[in-house]
Amino acid sequence: MVVEAMFGSFSIWHWLIVLAVVLLLFGRGKIPELMGDMAKGVRNFKKGLADNDEETPATAQPARAIDNRPADPVLATETARDPNTRV
Repeated sequence: MVVEAMFGSFSIWHWLIVLAVVLLLFGRGKIPELMGDMAKGVRNFKKGLADNDEETPATAQPARAIDNRPADPVLATETARDPNTRV
């Protein structure tokens, strides 16, 4: 509750000072460049998702039936074998 009350108490002058500091740190040309790079990244991400959706049906393997047979039993001699000996 205290954070919400404090955040809401900033006036327009506080925000102008913050904006001025950000402009001094990053410069006027850097902010649009960063936003353009971010937009390109989002665009490439969406394009990649669309490409992935288009390729999935073509590269997907057909579904195979599941074999419900029980596994072969393990022989007692196989489980008692010493792992250090070679066959």
